[in-house]
Amino acid sequence: MYAISLGDDGAELRPLEPWHAEEFLAHLERGREFINQYVPFGSKAKDTAGAREVLQRYADMRAADTGSLHGLWTDGKLVGGVLFLNFDAEARNCEVGCWLEPAGTGRGLVTRAMRVLLDWAFGERGMRRVVWCAAAANEPSINVARRLGMTREGVLRENYPHRGVRHDTEVWAILASEWHDARARAAHNDH
Repeated sequence: MYAISLGDDGAELRPLEPWHAEEFLAHLERGREFINQYVPFGSKAKDTAGAREVLQRYADMRAADTGSLHGLWTDGKLVGGVLFLNFDAEARNCEVGCWLEPAGTGRGLVTRAMRVLLDWAFGERGMRRVVWCAAAANEPSINVARRLGMTREGVLRENYPHRGVRHDTEVWAILASEWHDARARAAHNDH
């Protein structure tokens, strides 16, 4: 229905909705091992019905104004996405996250898409604080937080069991008062 261009390379940010279940499943199948290195995102989506359930859960969150899912497409192919979690309009806090299949990596897609989400969260929705949580070993994710101008607030040691390993989680965040300057620096560095 609509798409937001993420630059001259044809990358787009679009809604990712239940009717995309087959495309979402194909994307997960292409990247499942890579996507699930640090988080079990979409791991229960083993067929179209399971993929639809994942997408419906986020559609329900969007309807309740507590979260949302947004896909990243390159050359007409779904390669990943970004999302809002724990979206609390009253407290003006939320969490953001991402996932990519290998074909979507190394192009700055998540950083570019996340700028769109953060502009909307701070500008349209009046968020005061946006949090990014990542496994400490997930260097690409940590690098996105850095590029967005977020501050590392701490490490939750061995708090997240995944695939038989207890991962440390780094907590990064940016405040509304910091976003304008971070956005200006990012725009300057992009040119």
